[in-house]
Amino acid sequence: KRVASSAGTGAVLSKSATVARQNGNPLPRVHHEDNDMASYNSEGLPNSGIDYYMEEGNIDEIMTEEGTSPKPYILSLSGKTLDDNVAMIQKVVDLSATVRAKIAAIELNLACPNIVGKPTLAYDMDQLQDVLKKVSQKFGKYYKSSSTVKMPVFGVKLPPYLDMIQLETVANIINKYEGSLISYITTMNTMGNAMPIDVSVEQPFILANSGLAGMSGKCVNATACANVWKFRKCLAPSIDIVGVGGVETGDDVIRLVLAGAKAVQIGTCHWKEGAWK
Repeated sequence: KRVASSAGTGAVLSKSATVARQNGNPLPRVHHEDNDMASYNSEGLPNSGIDYYMEEGNIDEIMTEEGTSPKPYILSLSGKTLDDNVAMIQKVVDLSATVRAKIAAIELNLACPNIVGKPTLAYDMDQLQDVLKKVSQKFGKYYKSSSTVKMPVFGVKLPPYLDMIQLETVANIINKYEGSLISYITTMNTMGNAMPIDVSVEQPFILANSGLAGMSGKCVNATACANVWKFRKCLAPSIDIVGVGGVETGDDVIRLVLAGAKAVQIGTCHWKEGAWK
């Protein structure tokens, strides 16, 4: 609610939701460097479950405050399987038109590992194509101008790409759904598989996942800018880009916008500081 009412925010993004509520990984699962340059987490997607994030009363409580204008509410989905993601999108379809209208966008999180023993979904081109194809086959009809069901804008969240050829391949896959499903991408998620170690106790700061964690914060801003810049060159012009990664100051926002972002998300800084007044 503080995010929605803050003069410094333009929209609100929900926690990435799973089908059922889950508590996430054991503690400690978060570490912030003393120099404020980096943060690490292996949270395990703690969230209240999809029904909570699309319940009308909860949306109204979060988004509505006397004297403020309504802001877009974005629903983030991160199912453990393709079937989970399809089931959650179907729940949005099944909402009443009044409640559905309160959700401005669906952001499908493809930046987390979903299948045990397989790579992060958007690093596996076969998985990525399969997910987008099946989601498009089932829900693409609702994104046609002739549809009587008004659906929220659809976007996907992606992991960071350090190999530009791999990024180009991803962009080519996403371009297949221009105008028929995907309106925007969000780039980027945390940098995976970092291991912050506490030398005083000779073990990682993070308990979960053998100490491996996603890295975020100021140190990833240049990589985020590079991903935004390259995607802007590769994606169809009608597909917008939301930049995220290491945003702490106005200059950080400007960098992402100059690289090609249409909007900017703030994650770690908000996590540490809370909503702006």
